[in-house]
Amino acid sequence: MPYSPPRLLIIPGLHDSGPAHWQTWLQGQYRDARRVTQRDPSKPELERWAERIQRSLEVAATSDGRGEWLAIAHSFGCLALARHLADHPDSPIREALFVAPAEPDKFGIAESLPHQRLHCRARLLASSNDPWMSAASAARWAHRWGASFSNLGAVGHINAEAGFGPLPVAKAWVDAARARHAAEHRPRHADFREWAFAV
Repeated sequence: MPYSPPRLLIIPGLHDSGPAHWQTWLQGQYRDARRVTQRDPSKPELERWAERIQRSLEVAATSDGRGEWLAIAHSFGCLALARHLADHPDSPIREALFVAPAEPDKFGIAESLPHQRLHCRARLLASSNDPWMSAASAARWAHRWGASFSNLGAVGHINAEAGFGPLPVAKAWVDAARARHAAEHRPRHADFREWAFAV
């Protein structure tokens, strides 16, 4: 079977990510990327949003075949992704990027989120002046989830309103994750002539 890199799953926050949002830009960089579309993106319902992630993966597996994924979530979508990963330890999501999570206490759902290390590799990007979550709170959640943590500085909620169309750091993360995946799978699809040098 030919090697295929993990695909990109975009998980927007409340009110979805519009055409000027960096998630829409990032989705356009990868033709096999998919977006999780909530039935009502204006209603922050954690369990329903998490179930929608699972349903999106199941539909993709049915139409495109099974494979691994890289998930990139923003705001409330980060909380839904964390809940999905806790509910589905066998999820095909290989790595996760959480960007500017929303504060769970604002929605009264902190106890519904995982408080332990997630099963997949993860990174969390935060801001020092995000109105939706303080950098200190973001660091605490990153620690709980076993995610590496980066504070991008005073960049607001890291969305279109904060001036983010393109977000190169997100694309760099995708490319690095795909490179790691390819390196780990290299022996399975290496050419015989490559192995000859190892004799």
